[in-house]
Amino acid sequence: MDLHSVLTPPLSFPLTPFTDDDRIALDVLAVHVEQQVAAGTTALFIACGTGEFTALSREEYREVVTLAVKTVAGRIPVFAGVGGGPAVARECLADAADCGADGVLLLPPYLVSSTPEGILGHIEYVVRDSPLPVIVYQRANARLNPATALALLDLPQVVGLKDGLGDVEQMQRIVATVRTSGHPRAATFYFLNGLPTAELSARAYRAIGVGSYSSAVHAFAPDLAHAFARALDSGDDALVDALLAAFLLPLADLRDTVAGYAVSLVKAGARLEGLAVGPVRPPLVEAKPEHVEELARIIAAGRAALAAHREERGQ
Repeated sequence: MDLHSVLTPPLSFPLTPFTDDDRIALDVLAVHVEQQVAAGTTALFIACGTGEFTALSREEYREVVTLAVKTVAGRIPVFAGVGGGPAVARECLADAADCGADGVLLLPPYLVSSTPEGILGHIEYVVRDSPLPVIVYQRANARLNPATALALLDLPQVVGLKDGLGDVEQMQRIVATVRTSGHPRAATFYFLNGLPTAELSARAYRAIGVGSYSSAVHAFAPDLAHAFARALDSGDDALVDALLAAFLLPLADLRDTVAGYAVSLVKAGARLEGLAVGPVRPPLVEAKPEHVEELARIIAAGRAALAAHREERGQ
């Protein structure tokens, strides 16, 4: 799988819908996944952070991944989140393969902090028997340095690195170390910007050679996510700036008011769009009513900015 040609932004990270009596709403999930594919994403990352991976039982995880694979039906790649402790992550990886996923995103290990060498050892332990390609998620307690990132290229199962730390200088060192290493896989190793509301940092990451990014916005406003991505690709700086000012910066400010809103607000946004995704599971908290009202205004402002730009351009 040539990830550079397959995984182009904005990449979709769907929600996991729950019913009011705390079951997986599989019918809603099928609609949600179909909407994400129809909107034009090039890859689906199911049961990851936005999909509340840590809140799912193993049985629920298998249900969610299986349904996503069935709904997508081979149209685009489906990556499944795996994580927890090393033994649990290996079990999840095996489940993802059994359920038909095309690859996995390895989330940070549960709770334990370590050195970059220790994180590399964790990755080696989890992926050593993997039948699927693995993208490693660098975030929170999972931190690599240029040397350990380069060592990932010696693990044939590992095909890429997603960055959720936001240290652009360190990420530049990692990218440059890999690309100039002379390793046979140096040119094809895949890098992905995985910061919350990654559109905010998309320009900076492009400048260091990381063009792909995940988009939580795609889960509730794919029209705005794609408009931003197209503007970025075409060099339409006026539209990029307009969407940043009217939509993305206010969204990030609202997201930062409460811990966990990176998921809770996305679910609230999906509900505003008419999708019955239900509540978040603890320890996440629901968005406050006044924040949901503010979110609705922010989404409307983003669409108004997009419409005004198109009208100005005669589109």
